[in-house]
Amino acid sequence: MKYAKFFLIALAIIVIDQTSKLLVYHNMYIHQEINVIGTWFRLHYLLNPGMAFGIRWESEFGKLALTIFRICAMIGISYYLIKMVQKKAHPGFLVCLALILGGAIGNVIDSTFYGVYLNNAPQDVPTPWFHGQVIDMLYFPLFHFQWPSWVPLVGGEYFEFFSPVFNIADSSIFIGVVIILFSQKKFFKEEVKKTEVASEPDQVLASEPAVSDKPTAPVE
Repeated sequence: MKYAKFFLIALAIIVIDQTSKLLVYHNMYIHQEINVIGTWFRLHYLLNPGMAFGIRWESEFGKLALTIFRICAMIGISYYLIKMVQKKAHPGFLVCLALILGGAIGNVIDSTFYGVYLNNAPQDVPTPWFHGQVIDMLYFPLFHFQWPSWVPLVGGEYFEFFSPVFNIADSSIFIGVVIILFSQKKFFKEEVKKTEVASEPDQVLASEPAVSDKPTAPVE
């Protein structure tokens, strides 16, 4: 039972992620956009053959390698989560691991099965298995502008923030990682204390005056 609540969090992320992707698949067409809140939050149906936030791995076997990596990462994170539960790690840290695990599994499902069951694998791949494209839909173009022509390197180019399109799984992974990065002292305070205690003897020795081995002259 001590593992259950964290794996249930991961399961909830998987269900929400897959439900949102299948709803988009069945109700939208590729590159269709639907404004949700004004124009700065939209649903944009996009197929992503690469990594999170539209990053691609350009190689003949890149997608297969990426899918295998995702599966290995999923197994590794699951094992690490179990070990951290056994070690009674900080609950917040365990929740973050569960968020990362749920997101990882969500995208693994896309990569492994969508090429077969949703028939969305690229046409030039040797097999649809492990070549499924991840469905992305969350798009937040908060603001955009064109760089002045006099700006070096980017002059005249169009800039948009935030341009990548992503999904619930990506969001879950990102949130989990960011919280861990900004909460390390809170999550790992026991390790910090041990490090501080271990360094105290060295500090004490360094602060003590050195004792000379030379004999002192007798006092007359």
